[in-house]
Amino acid sequence: MKATEAKLLDFLKKSPQFVIPIYQRTYSWTERECRQLWDDILRTGRNDAIAAHFVGSIVYIEKGLYQVTSQSPLLVIDGQQRLTTVMLILEALARQVGGSEPVDGFSAKKIRSYYLLNTLEEDERRFKLLLTQTDKQSLLALVQQKPQPAKPSLRIIENFAFFEEQIKALGSGLAPLCKGLAKLVIVDISLNRDQDNPQLIFESMNSTGRELSQADLIRNFVLMGLEPAHQTKLYEDHWRPMEVDFGQEAYGTQFDGFMRHYLTLKMGEIPNVRAVYEAFKVHARSPEVTKAGISALVEDIHTYAGYYCAMALGKEPDRELAEAFHDLREMKVDVAYPFLLELYHDYAQDVLPRGEFLQAVRLVESYVFRRAVCAIPTNSLNKTFATFGRTLKKDRYLESIQAQFLALPSYRRFPNDEEFKRELSSRDLYNFPRRSYWLRRMENFGRRERVSVGEYTIEHILPQNENLSTAWQQALGSEWRHVQETWLHTLGNLTLTGYNAEYSDRPFQEKRDMPGGFKESPLRLNQGLGALDAWNETAIQARAKRLAEEAVKVWAAPVLSDTVLAAYQSKAEKPVGYSLTDHPHVAEGGIMQALFEQLRKEILALDPCVSEEVLKLYIAYKAETNFVDIVPQRRRLRLSLNMHFHELSDPKGVAKDVTNLGRWGNGDVEVGLSRSDEIPYVMGLVRQAFEKQMGNGDEVE
Repeated sequence: MKATEAKLLDFLKKSPQFVIPIYQRTYSWTERECRQLWDDILRTGRNDAIAAHFVGSIVYIEKGLYQVTSQSPLLVIDGQQRLTTVMLILEALARQVGGSEPVDGFSAKKIRSYYLLNTLEEDERRFKLLLTQTDKQSLLALVQQKPQPAKPSLRIIENFAFFEEQIKALGSGLAPLCKGLAKLVIVDISLNRDQDNPQLIFESMNSTGRELSQADLIRNFVLMGLEPAHQTKLYEDHWRPMEVDFGQEAYGTQFDGFMRHYLTLKMGEIPNVRAVYEAFKVHARSPEVTKAGISALVEDIHTYAGYYCAMALGKEPDRELAEAFHDLREMKVDVAYPFLLELYHDYAQDVLPRGEFLQAVRLVESYVFRRAVCAIPTNSLNKTFATFGRTLKKDRYLESIQAQFLALPSYRRFPNDEEFKRELSSRDLYNFPRRSYWLRRMENFGRRERVSVGEYTIEHILPQNENLSTAWQQALGSEWRHVQETWLHTLGNLTLTGYNAEYSDRPFQEKRDMPGGFKESPLRLNQGLGALDAWNETAIQARAKRLAEEAVKVWAAPVLSDTVLAAYQSKAEKPVGYSLTDHPHVAEGGIMQALFEQLRKEILALDPCVSEEVLKLYIAYKAETNFVDIVPQRRRLRLSLNMHFHELSDPKGVAKDVTNLGRWGNGDVEVGLSRSDEIPYVMGLVRQAFEKQMGNGDEVE
């Protein structure tokens, strides 16, 4: 490696050509980064006391594998964003100065000859900078003053327009801009491929501008070390088609998320959102992936990316599936994508029939919506879906999915019809984050001719106005204020209309009978309103009950017979016949009975989902699986916490690391309890194991 300080314009002038390798990310700076650079350039150019402004490093491969001639292009490893942005400024400046020269060396002819073009070369060798794919054609069109391609680079044209506007605003005062450009300084870093590791250097680069995404690092890890021919083939056959499928904007914002879902499916664990690249390297270096080879890995990613684009980006060709995916997107059920990717793959491979796939997608939607209505915390959803596919029986695919949903424990439960109807009828649905979603789904359920709910507004049949008219007060009775406060934003009082302004706060009979009123409404949500004589608490509750009965059909729960469901229960869920009498130290009359009963009460009070199971060697407490096991001993209770030792916060240092040591119970943490005054602190440790299993702190995407 050689590193030297250099003025950026001198560096551009002496260098034959910069090429951005195909494995590099596309140009990604936004106006924010461009404005920062612009302000720095002008500030430097206007102050003679500032001798230079450092803008980062340019790292490139100078020789080795890629060297063809003494004038071979420099392959840029880091610095593409700055190089491209300065090129855009220079082209915009050249167009503004024309034949004038506000500062020596800054006429249009000199700018283009020194910094933008190699005027004596032909074809692509004429250009100082060659970007990749869409960016390439857009930049070349600019420096040649030609029309943009049919599908231009959004970032290139947006940022060029920004600089054109800023330069025009300077009018004839272009000297500070020219002086500022001349003061830009970089660190010129050349690598020797035979001696330096470009991938390690690339991983560490984040000097200025936009942080490298996890997708950037993954693409470079996959492609950078390959021979050029192999590199080009994988990029053109797989990676470039993925970029095109995602689109310029979505690739930058959603590809990281896709890779996280892909790795969750493949590895069975959810990578930290900022450690997707590290997880990918572990996956890529696993024996089975290494054996299959890098080409198979990239092809597999491409395949699953196609599934993701169909579901998450609206590219599904099947109409009914597309509608189901659209509804999931409105629900923002990103955490379900690892499971849905598995389902889509099996659907694509004809393992899962289309009809069952559609029903499974709708079950996911129902599960998430019912839980949201019932206000069940979402922090366990990601782990639920990350492991959902492990126990499926793919010869009875849909049945096993239904059984899995029905077997989820209380904090992960699929709310039943009665709970769902009760909560749906009484909660505030007007301020529900997904109110347009649930209204649209109820209105269009079972329709072949779908209603565009976006053309309507939400109507409170009983008005929101705190100062209700005398007619409304009389209709509601003496407790009118309580009725309004209780039922205003609930299911029974909400509907859709195209006449919201006309309805205003009119009495119910006028809303019913006026032109466009409830009697004439074609909307299903308004059925029955035209036949009512009054709107009061009884009418609101009756309509809520009727709509709730419809809602359990829209968001249907899985239904299996007890016989079928019993066949899916694991042996561990069946009683094995042990009781506390098998543990004499904590049984009635036992020396540790009182202490055990105190601790037992505290553990069971953690959450309604916590259950106790007495086994031969210990007493287990579980939510989904064991989080603490108690081994009764003569002088103490020995607790095993089901978590890694390094995950435990234990300020008093009472816990013991028993990793890889033979012990009864589950987990790597052992805690002893011998006195009742120790219970509060020990329960703090137990609670950590419980919350880790519950997934507390995990965000739903």
